[in-house]
Amino acid sequence: MNLAAREYVDKTVKQLIRITGLIVILILTGIFLMLLYNTFAFFRHIKPLDFITGTQWNPSGKIARYGILPLLVSTCLVTLGAMAIAIPLGIGTAAYISEYAGKRQKNILKPAIEMLAAIPSVAIGFLGIVFVGPFIAGATGLPNGLNALNGAILLSVMALPTIITVAEDALRGVPHTYKEASYGVGATKWETLLKVTIPAAAPGIIAAVMLGVGRAIGETMTVLMATGNAQAFPQGFLQSVRTITATIAIETGEVPYQTTHYFALFAIASVLFLITLLVNVIGEHFVNKFRKYHSA
Repeated sequence: MNLAAREYVDKTVKQLIRITGLIVILILTGIFLMLLYNTFAFFRHIKPLDFITGTQWNPSGKIARYGILPLLVSTCLVTLGAMAIAIPLGIGTAAYISEYAGKRQKNILKPAIEMLAAIPSVAIGFLGIVFVGPFIAGATGLPNGLNALNGAILLSVMALPTIITVAEDALRGVPHTYKEASYGVGATKWETLLKVTIPAAAPGIIAAVMLGVGRAIGETMTVLMATGNAQAFPQGFLQSVRTITATIAIETGEVPYQTTHYFALFAIASVLFLITLLVNVIGEHFVNKFRKYHSA
């Protein structure tokens, strides 16, 4: 290939990349504007304060109710339960892989964790129905195990690969001079990990946690299958709940077009979008802080 042909190929590839990027931006902008338009259409019928603070979600009742608070609390309950399980397991596993595992163990554990991330959410939801749910029901004496605890356990499994991978990278990125200095003053490997390595990698670990939270909040099929989808206000982990994502998935296919109920689904999707955006912005902030820290 001569020089002129190579320059032509380079320019063509650059143009294709630029056009592809613009198309993606236009598509995302279109989705955002559609979400915004339909959300404002909903708020022409329902007051925003009633929507946020309402304690009943029953759009098909004799008197329609569009209170998002039960869905919001259910989503937070399941997500917090998932993080209570996934954070210690994820950080502990990342610390083991980074500091204790041998080369052979790393070669086994890391691909296994990455394969865990590739399991479809519907498969994990099915396991929740046939294994986790009956176990919870047997252990607690409940008629079934389709509740917030079931969803939290399954979401923790789905969030673990993200938390482990990012946290392990953060721990591995701590300069060896920090550890050598700790060993030089007589600290053990455990003390060095606990008091030097983890604090030094804190921005990256926090980013891993926030990305795991974002993964859990946005999950649909697993919580749809495993949490019971009860519309009542949640009272605890052993009760059936309905999350925001499950509500959108259940009701979108049956809602009449251009009705208040139709616009309401866009409104709760906007709330989910804002929550996810906030979590991702916080995670990205700590990722950038971690990068600047190690590039300094």
